[in-house]
Formats: sequence, C-alpha cells, structure tokens
Amino acid sequence: MANNEVYEVFWPGGPSAVHTVPSAPRTDLTGKRIGFLWDYVFRGEEIFPILKKSISERYENVEFVSYEKFGSTFGGDEHAVLNALPKLLQKLKIDAVISGIGC
Repeated sequence: MANNEVYEVFWPGGPSAVHTVPSAPRTDLTGKRIGFLWDYVFRGEEIFPILKKSISERYENVEFVSYEKFGSTFGGDEHAVLNALPKLLQKLKIDAVISGIGC
C-alpha cells in the first residue's frame, strides 16, 4: 500500500534546558584508596558493592573504605560528619571519594 499522505509531527519533549559539559579526564585508580560516602537514604548498601566490583575489575590493588567509617551525610549528625570529613579523609589516606545521594 503506497500512501503519499504527509503528517505533521509534534515533539513533546521540547528543547533541552540543561547545558551539557564534557566529562572530566579519567584518572587511573590503580593502587588508590576510595572512600564511599552515603546519606543512608536510598540503596547505597546495594549500589556500593556493585561499584566496588566494577572498579576492582578495571583497576588493580584498589582499596575501599566503607561509608560506615564516615557516618551519614544527611540528617541527624550531618553537620558534624561533614565538618570532620576533611581531616578524616586525610587520616584514612583517601585518594578519591564516591558520594551516594539517594532520592
């Protein structure tokens, strides 16, 4: 069936309102210590093991420091946790941080 009809199309998404920027250059994580920070809100206990596995498969000798070492970055003691964070990162010799913020 040949149909020569022309249809007008409406795109409901509209133009993008967010300006995208290129990703930062990637760093070699071989032999680094990575700290996991979390706000204890959404699925960190599921997500961090996945990240740990994925990073460990890609880089050798990576060490991970659990979010439990730092405390929750949201609610309750968040101000104390965040104020103590710079010294604690230095004390634990953390090279990089992955911060999980849920919901």
